[in-house]
Amino acid sequence: MDFSLTDDQKALAAAAADFARAELADHAADWDATSHFPVDVIRRAGEAGFLGIYTPEEHGGLGLSRLEASLIFEQLSQGCIATTAYLTIHNMVTWMIATWGDDALREAWVPAMVAGEALGSYCLTEPGAGSDAASLRTKAVRDGDDYVISGSKMFISGAGATEVLVVMARTGEPDSGAGGVSTIVVPADAAGVEYGKNEEKMGWKSQPTRLVSFDGVRVPVTNRLGAEGEGFKFAMKGLDGGRLNIASCSLGAAQQALTLSRDYLAERKQFGRDLSSFQALQFKLADMASELTAARLMVRHAAWRLDQNDPEATAHCAMAKRFATDMGFNVCNEALQLHGGYGYIREYPLERLVRDTRVHQILEGTNEIMRLIVARRLLADGVIESLQ
Repeated sequence: MDFSLTDDQKALAAAAADFARAELADHAADWDATSHFPVDVIRRAGEAGFLGIYTPEEHGGLGLSRLEASLIFEQLSQGCIATTAYLTIHNMVTWMIATWGDDALREAWVPAMVAGEALGSYCLTEPGAGSDAASLRTKAVRDGDDYVISGSKMFISGAGATEVLVVMARTGEPDSGAGGVSTIVVPADAAGVEYGKNEEKMGWKSQPTRLVSFDGVRVPVTNRLGAEGEGFKFAMKGLDGGRLNIASCSLGAAQQALTLSRDYLAERKQFGRDLSSFQALQFKLADMASELTAARLMVRHAAWRLDQNDPEATAHCAMAKRFATDMGFNVCNEALQLHGGYGYIREYPLERLVRDTRVHQILEGTNEIMRLIVARRLLADGVIESLQ
């Protein structure tokens, strides 16, 4: 069992770290303060290949593994968590269209999305359907060769600044549950699409979050991904990778917080001694590093299982997401405490790290839902034994 990265994987991580330093790190605080969505920088991420990381090569992407995507997102998030988090969503949307769209739909969108010429949003959550996503009410009614879409989606990242929406809508009867959902690609400027205000959020301020309303929006049936009724399955497959992506952002945030804490303890003095000489603070730093290392191993192991199409990959992705996002917030919060009053002011990045990582425990499925996914699998025969 070899846990080392290949030279190519190290090179990918190094390239992402270089991009984070050159394009993200120096601007993250200003983007946060002004709620600026850095579309120009996101497009340059496309030039670097970071908008089609696991989109297949035959469709213009890099065709990398989910493990390699995790390495990239971990490094990018050390530059700006919120912007990297949007990149993960865009990658998921691009991959979904490339994987389940027909040739014409792929040709219409994927090359532009990989290049950063068109940005995407993932539209699943609704005002009345969050954790219980299968109860969504947005409907798509067949009318000849078109679907007519009506309803609304809530908390949509990038909404109002993106060009394409991947929308989960009910094509079956109102009580048809997960089996009555289809996934449909909707141009963001289609007639009948309207956007709410940019929500004022605790964190993730460098990407807009809006309600999206659909009032009789007409799109061709050929804009559907896969067959009618397969949409919820596609949405969940997208979220397996999405959960690893957001977990990877938490790894990057925790790594940055750990590095900042080490440097601060080495340079700050109290009671005539370096803070790094106090055993209690040494213990805290050791715990932070231990938790980060454990989470990193879980995320990479889950990514490997997803790459192998392991039948238990969904449960492992859920476990990794739950553990890594809880860990990321806790490590950033402990780092803020180590910095004392300095950690609480905006001149230092710790308060932003805490704000940005907090939402990771909520999105891509709350951590309570992650526990539910795992528990249901554990109750199946032989699953607990297979964890050994």
